[in-house]
Amino acid sequence: MKKRDMNRDWIATARTLSEALPYLQRYDGAIVVIKFGGHAMGSDEAMETFARDVVLLRQVGVNPVIVHGGGPMINQMLDKLDIKSDFVGGKRVTDAATMEVVEMVLSGRVNKRIVQAINAQGGRAVGLSGKDANLITCDPADPTLGLVGNPSQVDPAILHTLFRDDAIPVIAPLGAGRDGETYNINGDTAAGAIAAALKADRLLLLTDVDGVRDASGEVVTELTSDQIREMTKEGTIAGGMIPKTETALAAIEGGVRAVVILDGRAPNAVLLELYTEHGAGSLIRPK
Repeated sequence: MKKRDMNRDWIATARTLSEALPYLQRYDGAIVVIKFGGHAMGSDEAMETFARDVVLLRQVGVNPVIVHGGGPMINQMLDKLDIKSDFVGGKRVTDAATMEVVEMVLSGRVNKRIVQAINAQGGRAVGLSGKDANLITCDPADPTLGLVGNPSQVDPAILHTLFRDDAIPVIAPLGAGRDGETYNINGDTAAGAIAAALKADRLLLLTDVDGVRDASGEVVTELTSDQIREMTKEGTIAGGMIPKTETALAAIEGGVRAVVILDGRAPNAVLLELYTEHGAGSLIRPK
């Protein structure tokens, strides 16, 4: 396991355009799927910074795809509407009434806020959900959880169309069932499935921690899939990090070149990861 130099004074080192240019060209034509969520979504300032970074990615030839969450906003709306939720094993049961709120918040309020932020920075963002153009077809994740789904099929044709039109897809994690149901999908799971279908160069999972930590508590900045499995077996990877590393492993097995788990609260986290030698967060590769 390697530990990359985490010095973040990268902007100061790019004193001339000729010094910065090799970094800006390194992902020309690449597809980068970004799971955007957590506290990075709550602040207007953080949203503006993220949107500016995404527009810059597109300007230097990257094809970014944004998949977002929205759990806190869903909770606020359910409370406002006095809709009570049941939980099984700590997971919310999504009945029909809850699903209506989930779709309204994710496809409406949250999705359009991100779209508007990107467009305000000069981008051409297009909001959609996994239900649009048969992007994500779902099977039930667990019958006891109601309308919670796992992607069983992803058709990325609409995303390639948007790439050709110089647009930035912003995707709400919803999918359609085989009988027309609407399913709520975990945001990380949706991002991983979309990244695999696109054979993306990178899947960036923005979260509220700064990466995978080893037994001593230090962030490990480069790992392989086998090391992730071993650390999970040993109990070093535990709790909320397990679903994220499971998403990373599934994405890599699906053809994604590498996955990074990084702190979305850090300013310019996406740019730091993609355009510096030291990167940010924990980079996970197949071998």
